[in-house]
Amino acid sequence: MRYVSPGREYARDSRYLTTRITADGRDGFPVEPGRYRLVVARACPWASRAVIVRRLLGLEEALPMAVAGPTHDDRSWTFDLDPGGRDPVLGIERLQEAYLARDPGYDRGITVPAIVDVPTGQVVTNDFAQITLDLSLEWAAHHREGAPDLYPRALRPEIDAVNEVVYEEVNNGVYRAGFAGSQEAYAAAYGRLFARLDRLTERLETSRYLVGDTITEADVRLFTTLVRFDAVYHGHFKCNRRKLSESAVLWAYARDLFQTPGFGDTVDFDHIKRHYYLVHDDINPTGIVPAGPDLSGWLAPHGREALGGRPFGDGAPPAPVSAGERVPPDHTPLPS
Repeated sequence: MRYVSPGREYARDSRYLTTRITADGRDGFPVEPGRYRLVVARACPWASRAVIVRRLLGLEEALPMAVAGPTHDDRSWTFDLDPGGRDPVLGIERLQEAYLARDPGYDRGITVPAIVDVPTGQVVTNDFAQITLDLSLEWAAHHREGAPDLYPRALRPEIDAVNEVVYEEVNNGVYRAGFAGSQEAYAAAYGRLFARLDRLTERLETSRYLVGDTITEADVRLFTTLVRFDAVYHGHFKCNRRKLSESAVLWAYARDLFQTPGFGDTVDFDHIKRHYYLVHDDINPTGIVPAGPDLSGWLAPHGREALGGRPFGDGAPPAPVSAGERVPPDHTPLPS
C-alpha cells in the first residue's frame, strides 16, 4: 500500500458514512442496548477515542466492542485476534464485509471506528468525530452512575474550537508530516504541528485540562495523539523537534491522563507500533518494528494535581476493565 504521494501534500479522505444512531432514531437507527457493535483497532488513534469515551461513560454492556488486529492490507482491517479469524458476533473475517453489506459499491476507506448494526450486518457510521459526541449525548440514558460529562453544554463552543485546531494541526498534523510527498509539504506540516504544540503547552501550564476543570472530549482527542508520539510519530513520521518525554508540560499532562482510569488501561503500545511500522511499508520498507521506547516513564509522578481540577467532576472513575477487554500486561505499563 502507498501512503505517500511523491511531490504532493497529504490530504485525508474525509468522506465518511454520517448516518447517526440517536435517542429518537431520526436517521432510522435508534439507540438500543446490544443492537450495535463498535468495531475498533487499538492501534488507531481515531478508534482509540471511541474506546476511551465508551469506557469513561460505562457503555460496555450497551455497546459491545469488537477489536480488530493491528495490521491490515489494502482491503480491510481483519479480526485475526479472534478464534478462527472471525468476529464471533458478526461472523465476518474482514470489516470490509460490513461496509459492502451497507453499500455493495462502497469505494471509500474501510476505517475504524465503525459501528455495525448487528441484525443486518451493515456499517451504520464511521464518522469518528461524531461517534464520540453521540456516545455522550444520544446514549446518555445508558451511561453508568457517576459517568463524567465529557461535553458540558456551557463549554461546547470552547471545546469545539479547541478540537478544530487540535484536529487540523496535531491529530492530522502528524500524518501530514509523516505522509508528506515533498520537503516543502513536510516542512509546512512540521512547522504547524510544533507551533500548535507550543500553544497547547502555554495553555496547559496553568490549567490541568484543556477546557474547564474536568476531563472533556477535548482531552480525549489530544491524548490519543500524544500517547503515540514517542512510540511512532517522533521517528516514523519525522516529528522530531523533540520527544514528548522532553516536553515537560505536555509530558506531565499526558502522564496525568494515562494514569487516569479509562485512558492508559485502553492503550496497547504493541499494537500501535506494529500497525505503523508494518502497514506503512512505503515509509518503513524493511518492516522492522523498533524495540523501544522505554514505557516505564508513563507511570512516573506527574504533579498535575497541584493545578487543581477534578478529573470526573461530580462523578467517579469507571470500574476496572473487564477481563475480556484488558490489554495484555506486556503491551502497556499499568499500576500494579
